[in-house]
Amino acid sequence: MTPLTKLILAPHADDEVLGLGGSIARWAQEGHKVHVVVATRGFPPTYSPEEENACRREACLAHARLGVASTRFLDLPAAELDTLMHRELNHHLLDCLRSLMPDELYLPFIGDVHRDHQLVFQSALVAARPNTAGFPRHLYAYETLSETNWNAPFLTPAFTPNHYVDISATLEDKLEAFAIFRSQVMEPPHERSIQALRALATLRGATVGLGAAEAFITIRTVA
Repeated sequence: MTPLTKLILAPHADDEVLGLGGSIARWAQEGHKVHVVVATRGFPPTYSPEEENACRREACLAHARLGVASTRFLDLPAAELDTLMHRELNHHLLDCLRSLMPDELYLPFIGDVHRDHQLVFQSALVAARPNTAGFPRHLYAYETLSETNWNAPFLTPAFTPNHYVDISATLEDKLEAFAIFRSQVMEPPHERSIQALRALATLRGATVGLGAAEAFITIRTVA
């Protein structure tokens, strides 16, 4: 198997673990280079410096647990990406693509309820247009519990996966990595609980005959 470079764009620290932590662990174990770009950070008065610093430490520890090759923080304002000029976010993501040259790009889903997720998706598509040298040849959207599942049925796009990654052997890696996010882990039946993550992985796996899986929507693939 030829090693690939895979880039995950996360609007906020923890989205990447919630969405595809098991896949990240599997890919790293298989020898692929997995990079994570976290678009935002929390700024006062909405987020205290202590909260943001704790979340950032947790993200780095979780990424180390999964085998992430590099983590980049863009430090754009969390929950305020809509205050930026669209071209500014485009430019930041284009810089990441040019420096990392990923073969595969993973984006938050356009139908997620959080506006930051929608904007990262839209700007990533601009940055990944197939009219520049080294554009990523495979693009996928991932689902994020507490964001993808809260959209408005029939009014916003539905997350209808057509690509699955078997994480039967790495589900526990994902759950252990998410448990590192002590500031984010909730008690059941909250969807940001360890139990909810396990249940979703089990459901996604069962739909394709696997013990556990993560699901994606294929946006574009160029052979």
